[in-house]
Amino acid sequence: LTLHVERSLVPSPDGKRISGFARVMHADAYVQELVGQRLYFSLSRRAREEPPLRSTEMLAVGVVQALPRSAPADTFDGYLTNLGLNFRLNRGRIIEVTRPPNAYRVFCERTVRKMNTLLGEGVSTKRPALTAILRAMMLGQKQELSEEQDALFMHSGTMHLFAINGLHIGVVALSLHMLLMMLRCPRLAATLITLAVLWLDVDTTGASPSAVRAFLLVASLEAAFVLRLPNNGIAALANAALVVLVLDPMALFSASFQMSYGVVLAIMCLGLPLADRLQTRWQPYASLPKVSWNSWQHALTRGLNWLGGALGIGWAASLFSALMGVQFFHVLVPGALVANLILVPLASLVIIAGFISIAGGLVGLVAVSSWFNHASLLVLWGIDMLIRFSSRLPGAWYAANWRGPWVGPVAFVSLLVVCLMGYAFRWRRDRGGFWPPVIITALALVFGVKFG
Repeated sequence: LTLHVERSLVPSPDGKRISGFARVMHADAYVQELVGQRLYFSLSRRAREEPPLRSTEMLAVGVVQALPRSAPADTFDGYLTNLGLNFRLNRGRIIEVTRPPNAYRVFCERTVRKMNTLLGEGVSTKRPALTAILRAMMLGQKQELSEEQDALFMHSGTMHLFAINGLHIGVVALSLHMLLMMLRCPRLAATLITLAVLWLDVDTTGASPSAVRAFLLVASLEAAFVLRLPNNGIAALANAALVVLVLDPMALFSASFQMSYGVVLAIMCLGLPLADRLQTRWQPYASLPKVSWNSWQHALTRGLNWLGGALGIGWAASLFSALMGVQFFHVLVPGALVANLILVPLASLVIIAGFISIAGGLVGLVAVSSWFNHASLLVLWGIDMLIRFSSRLPGAWYAANWRGPWVGPVAFVSLLVVCLMGYAFRWRRDRGGFWPPVIITALALVFGVKFG
């Protein structure tokens, strides 16, 4: 087969195999039906042979296998079928590279290697474990995490902090956008610069589906900003989801798509209204003129506003993540809400510091990279200690599975429907207020889950 590489995965731990996704460009006469198909490949790796970059075309030989039509969702075959693949090429090897990668892909590879070096400036030899976490957060290089770290983050419900996802893209986009606004950059120019830098960030770190979806959501919001349209988050989310599904209809059935858009939709429909309700009620000095408040009253009000916002958003995300955790990871983490209330702001600080480290190093200020790397690792040390402490608490996490394969999807859809209905009726008390999503989640967990 002649393969056009669309995505390279991390080489195997022993370094003897390379894998990824590719499109078949040419095939032998008796397998012409493979031409145009996307497949997963796993090929032996010769000594000092680099993994093929995206856009590389190569002639390969191996064993083609058809994927099962109904593979379990928690298996690798299930993951591949959810991506819309029908075949895999195993036990193969590269005969020759027929077309090298284009200049843009080579530029992206050089850029990500440069960023990898900058994120280790001054810290890689002193704190390799924490440096690995920093690279995972900033470059998506989760292969650098140890098995212990991987399990620790999974069982604490904080794995999403260490991937290129909505949190990473959102923090970088907001930081860059605010910086350009402070510099009085024109509206259109600020949007174009933000999206260009953001796409380079997404593309150089592997263009994972979650990162691309987050980029499309930011692009929709930026388009509304430029066109001076109302800043409607649900409309932007629907637009981003529509673009994804038009380009890849099979994405609807992937765990990544369902989790990404499900959590964001729950936050917008349930989390933000709940946060607004809490912030409105938690106003201890509402009867006093604001001009008469002292510094302590201002500080207390700001603290309560932050807590109300964090609780509202965190509660919505936790309800949805509880169902998705059982569905896709077979784990229930009761303490995820409290952990994320503390860790998400800290992780945002790490992402901001990492962004400054990379930006400073790319313009030649290596000392800035070293300084902000040390700052990042100091915060990461605190995050690591908190996660290790919380994971040792009794009842921090439980192994869990649905009693039937239909329970998870039904609970998931029911929760989304209830959130949409509650949002449509403005969460009025005579229609149950904010309690229906809690009831749906509780019923699903109590009657639909078996532990152990």
